[in-house]
Amino acid sequence: MLTTDKIIQMKNNSEKISMVTAYDYPSAKLVEESNIDMILVGDSLGMVVLGYKSTVEVTLDDMIHHSKAVTRGAPETFVIVDMPFMSYHISEGDAITNARELFQKTGVQAIKIEGASPLTLNIIRRLTEAGIPVVGHIGLTPQSVNVLGGYKVQGKDAASANRLVEEAEKLEKSGVISIVLECVPGPLAEHITKKLTIPTIGIGAGEYCDGQVLVYHDILQYGIDRTPKFVKSYADMNTVIKDAVSSFHKEVKEKTFPKEEHTFKIDDDVINHLYSGE
Repeated sequence: MLTTDKIIQMKNNSEKISMVTAYDYPSAKLVEESNIDMILVGDSLGMVVLGYKSTVEVTLDDMIHHSKAVTRGAPETFVIVDMPFMSYHISEGDAITNARELFQKTGVQAIKIEGASPLTLNIIRRLTEAGIPVVGHIGLTPQSVNVLGGYKVQGKDAASANRLVEEAEKLEKSGVISIVLECVPGPLAEHITKKLTIPTIGIGAGEYCDGQVLVYHDILQYGIDRTPKFVKSYADMNTVIKDAVSSFHKEVKEKTFPKEEHTFKIDDDVINHLYSGE
């Protein structure tokens, strides 16, 4: 399993970091068997597997439930879990309590926190001092999408680009082990990556980040109707699954499933005894 030191070493060695966002036991198991470096249990599980309208609806209990399944499925992989909406925005005390519960109950190796407000930076410092590794997240931060004006690229003008650079530097000083850059122009992500001594993980942030993350369901086109511009899908499981389930439906209707090879046997004497009424 990776450690925080090894993650930094990968950046120093110019070794790219692979990360997949997964939400349950079977996906985590397959991701680990694919030798992916890290797994993120993202609060995007709200939309992807729970059918919520946004990450705002995701609770701490949701994150704990899914993270426990992921760590059972991928016990040898470095797993990171999102702190959900409003679990670290009210006070430092509440944030520490919620982070402790999330970290202790799930067996993950780090937690991820969005943004770089003064409160957030203080929380990151306190968690790091307490022994909980933290991953930062700037650019498009889905929990703040209503403030940001929707799901759109961040840092396209000089003021917002400078702000993102400053946020990245503040996060590094606060003790984060890595920073996710989401929906950030490639040249800006490259600039931030070069300024930091910790790895950047890009999602819609171009090729020059130290690593890349995509969602399991996006990679596979699994239950997803459309994908963002920055996603590359490597399979079409929607078609595979629909064809398979449709075939099952057809065979049931046509009485061609199950066949003899799918049926358990019993001695004829037992059946004869039942029918005889004895």
